[in-house]
Amino acid sequence: MDKNKFGQLRKYLTNHIHVNDEMFSAFCRKFKFKTFQRNEILLKAGDICSHMYFVKSGCLRIFMLDAEGKESTRFLVFEDKFGTAFPSFTLQEPSLAYIQSLETSEVLYISYHDFQQLLNDFPEWEKVYRINLERDYIDSIKRIESLITVGAKDRYKLLINNNQTLIKRLSAKIVADYLGISQETLSRLKSKK
Repeated sequence: MDKNKFGQLRKYLTNHIHVNDEMFSAFCRKFKFKTFQRNEILLKAGDICSHMYFVKSGCLRIFMLDAEGKESTRFLVFEDKFGTAFPSFTLQEPSLAYIQSLETSEVLYISYHDFQQLLNDFPEWEKVYRINLERDYIDSIKRIESLITVGAKDRYKLLINNNQTLIKRLSAKIVADYLGISQETLSRLKSKK
């Protein structure tokens, strides 16, 4: 077992549950390591999402395309977070979303089958899964609420206050898309800082 590959995962797990050596060894057998290049597509719309990802470094983006080809970022997954095209992964049906590596990203990934096996073998894994789901659900609801109730200027301020990393690391195109505004509006907001 390569501690460099799995150390972050163990730390993440131990922040939520007690992890003994037997359990951790089982996790290391189920999770695989891979490096994705910048802008590499991990999942295309129409395909069934067969993996859950744990980001060791980099950033994954879950996004959709409308009929005109306009992108809409649904979720961003940075270091020490799990992410996937959740409806497709859970229901094992074709995805409406794409998954893209926005930066060169090192990830641990697990197949749907192995993920389910860990849920059956280790009830503690279900707790980690629930905590992750709750956090992501709350983040999604807050983002949707801000898109509906908060103007562009205040959304940008919220992002500056809560997630400087996103603004520093990602392109203006992605940040604007995530905020639900045009790049021109983002540029004006930045210049008024």
